[in-house]
Amino acid sequence: MQHIVPVVLGFLISFLATLLPGLLNITAAKVSLKEGRKSAGLFAMGAATVVFIQAYIAVSFARIISRNHELILELQQIGVCIFALLTFYFFFFAKRKEKKKKKKDVEIKVRSKVGSYLMGAMLSALNFFPIPFYVFVTVSFSRGKVIDFSTINTFLFVVGIVLGAYAVFYLYIAFFKKFEHKTDFFMRNVNYFIGSITGIVAIITLIKILRN
Repeated sequence: MQHIVPVVLGFLISFLATLLPGLLNITAAKVSLKEGRKSAGLFAMGAATVVFIQAYIAVSFARIISRNHELILELQQIGVCIFALLTFYFFFFAKRKEKKKKKKDVEIKVRSKVGSYLMGAMLSALNFFPIPFYVFVTVSFSRGKVIDFSTINTFLFVVGIVLGAYAVFYLYIAFFKKFEHKTDFFMRNVNYFIGSITGIVAIITLIKILRN
C-alpha cells in the first residue's frame, strides 16, 4: 500500500495540472488529426520522456532541500515573489502580447516516427514550469509526511506523474475532435487560468510562511 500511494498521488496531481488546454495537449491533438494516432502517440511519448526527466530532477532536488528548514523558508519566500510576478504577468501582459501577434495556425508536418517523438520531446523541454511546481508539491508532501520520499517512492511518484501527463495527452488525442469547439473558450482564457493557479500557489505559500 505504501508504494501505491506515491503512484496515485503523482498521477492525480499531474493529471489535474496538465488537463487545461496548452501547447503540448493541443499539438498532440493536431498531430493525431493530421498524421494519425500512431504519430500522436509517439509525440506524447516524447513529451512524457521529458516530463519524467523534469519531474525526477524536481523531486530529487526537493528531497535534498527538505532536510534544511532554513533553506526551505528562503525558497518559499523566493517562490512567493516568482508566483506573484507570474500571476501579474498572465493577468495583465500575456493577453496583450497575444493580441499583437497575427493569428496563424501552426502547420504540423511530421514525416517520420523519430520526428514525432523528437517534436514532443522538444516542445516539452521548452516548458520549465513543471520543475518549480513539482519541487513545491514534493516539499509540501514531505513536510506534511504524506509520503516518505525514499528512493523507491521517489521513483514511483515520478512514474505516477508521467502516467498522469500521458493520460491527458491520450485523452486529447482520442477525443479532441468531439470537443474541439469547447476548447476555444479555454484557449482564449488560458492565461487567466494559469494566472489563477500561480496566484493560489503564491497565497498558500505566503500563508505557510506567516504561520512559521
